[in-house]
Amino acid sequence: MMNLAVLATIAYGLLSGVGGIWGYLKSKSKPSLIAGCLSSVLLLVAAAMQLQGLDFGLLLSKIVILLLVVVFAVRLIKTSRFMPSGVMLIAGIIALSCLFTQSS
Repeated sequence: MMNLAVLATIAYGLLSGVGGIWGYLKSKSKPSLIAGCLSSVLLLVAAAMQLQGLDFGLLLSKIVILLLVVVFAVRLIKTSRFMPSGVMLIAGIIALSCLFTQSS
């Protein structure tokens, strides 16, 4: 069943993929491309698992998004540049709040 947790997982997964591609196109950053696409695939798989009723999908979503939130928080502190780290950090916090609200 499509619910808020699934929608948040899909949205953040797509945002991660687009962000990775954008990072590569903007600055030829292969790590951005790889990390963005990998996290996107993991989150879209997690969303599919949630749709199938598998509890591990929700757990996988929480783990991947939490790791990304930490990465973007550290990057924001290091660079003091809001784009893209701040946007991904805020989106990740919103997605996590949706995931934890759903599991309550």
